[in-house]
Amino acid sequence: MTTSKSKYKTRQREAILAFFRSMPGQHLTVSDLRAHLQEQGETVGTTTIYRHLEKMVDEGLVNKYTIDKNSSACFEYVDRSAHAPGETCFHCKCEKCGKLIHLHCDELSAIQAHLMEHHAFSMDPLRTVFYGICEECMAREV
Repeated sequence: MTTSKSKYKTRQREAILAFFRSMPGQHLTVSDLRAHLQEQGETVGTTTIYRHLEKMVDEGLVNKYTIDKNSSACFEYVDRSAHAPGETCFHCKCEKCGKLIHLHCDELSAIQAHLMEHHAFSMDPLRTVFYGICEECMAREV
């Protein structure tokens, strides 16, 4: 039986993928994944989770986002049926609670085109983050 090393399926890998699929559009950290797996009775080390995530990133199953030096990397399941190939998506990060919001907005594509056309600058949507305050944190301040 010949199995590609990157496609090798383990119980832990399948548990990680199942959790991602149950959280569409959510950005999950290694800590989130580890806590969920522990709740499910899976004993998985942090290194093993990182190893699986890096393989999933390489396979195109998961996107990895590193926002800044002070934040943990987060990962998002790539649902091929929900995202068109080459689709532009940006992020907003709440400066109060740290929440990362995945943003699909045609208006931002116009800004991206403007930057290229008028300023000869190519913006990377996977690394572009807008900082501010999320709706929940604004509501708590009122």
